[in-house]
Amino acid sequence: MTTSPFDPFREIDRLFGQVTRTAAAEARIMPMDLYRQGDVFVVKMDLPGVNPDSIDIDVDDRTLTIRAERQTVELDTNQDGNNWLTRERATGAFARQIALGSGLDLSKIDASYEDGVLTLTIPVAEEAKPRKISVRTDHANTIES
Repeated sequence: MTTSPFDPFREIDRLFGQVTRTAAAEARIMPMDLYRQGDVFVVKMDLPGVNPDSIDIDVDDRTLTIRAERQTVELDTNQDGNNWLTRERATGAFARQIALGSGLDLSKIDASYEDGVLTLTIPVAEEAKPRKISVRTDHANTIES
């Protein structure tokens, strides 16, 4: 039998984490990757164990809000031998907000959910894409020598 060295702060840290719910704690519950891929931004958010029907996504002004809910697993403790030993998986309703900059086409945001990962694609608006501007010459005003 192996034992871990005694750490008096581990249990205090665990209890403090359960009591305090901060934005950082919510970010740990809904961890996110964000990257640009050509003309779209891609958001990948881990939501394991979430029923896809509970996912709600909306945009208000330039704020994208993602809400989801993970159901609590109930254990029949009246049955002999059923006891919780550890409950670390967060349950309940969660929300995360992302401030969106200008230059995005908010009407074309796409969302998919597969294998516990929510993927959002947010395209760059046409008017925000780089473009070439051609230089024209006015041949009528040229002076011949």
